[in-house]
Amino acid sequence: MRHNKKFNHLSRKKGHREALLSNMAISLIMHKRIFTTVAKAKALRVFAEPIITRSKKDDMQNRRLVFSYLQNKEAVKELFGPIAEKVAERPGGYLRILKTGHRLGDNAEMCMIEFVDFNEAMLEAGATKKKATRRSRKKSTASAAEATAAETPAAE
Repeated sequence: MRHNKKFNHLSRKKGHREALLSNMAISLIMHKRIFTTVAKAKALRVFAEPIITRSKKDDMQNRRLVFSYLQNKEAVKELFGPIAEKVAERPGGYLRILKTGHRLGDNAEMCMIEFVDFNEAMLEAGATKKKATRRSRKKSTASAAEATAAETPAAE
């Protein structure tokens, strides 16, 4: 029985899966956005979000724990530097998964996984987005009635 075993094995053994997720997390930290399959992206989100949460408190213990997962000094430096500054006030949900369609060769569902705070185009669009006001029909029918009333006396 597989009670309470929720993570995706990704058709790999434990060592291979950990290496895959570690390498993908390093690429995500260094490039801020990567393209992969949806299954790998969901597994990466579960792997990377606790690491990003650790980076919010910069002390030696957290740096050592993060390095034990990533094994890359440059990625740890990047994570505890600019990334930690941007996600400091965010309580969670640091990554976004956007589906991009299907891969041509094997029809696998592809997606882009990225940091929420590093997509400048979406941040600007969200800041300039004007709140839509709700329009009622009463106003338009009232103005139409005024227009017909204005035309009727002119016709007589």
